[in-house]
Amino acid sequence: MPGYTATKQDHAVRLRRIEGQIRGLQRMVEDDKYCIDILTQVSAATSALRSFSLSLLEEHLAHCVAEATLKGGPEAAAKVKEASDAIARVVRS
Repeated sequence: MPGYTATKQDHAVRLRRIEGQIRGLQRMVEDDKYCIDILTQVSAATSALRSFSLSLLEEHLAHCVAEATLKGGPEAAAKVKEASDAIARVVRS
């Protein structure tokens, strides 16, 4: 079971909100809104996605990685590497 199962509904709500932000950006472009206003909204949507990814990453570390490290062995090393790679992707974005 994924680590986010307990908060799945909260995540779905956050993602729908982000989806609404993206749709708002589409409308802004269609309505020829001012570039700076669009960029401000892009920044807000980017921040919302980053916040979501960090929350999901935190749950992954607390559940999947922690569980694997308790078991030890190659699975633990693989989970830590996987998490490290995910952190690197989030940081680069």
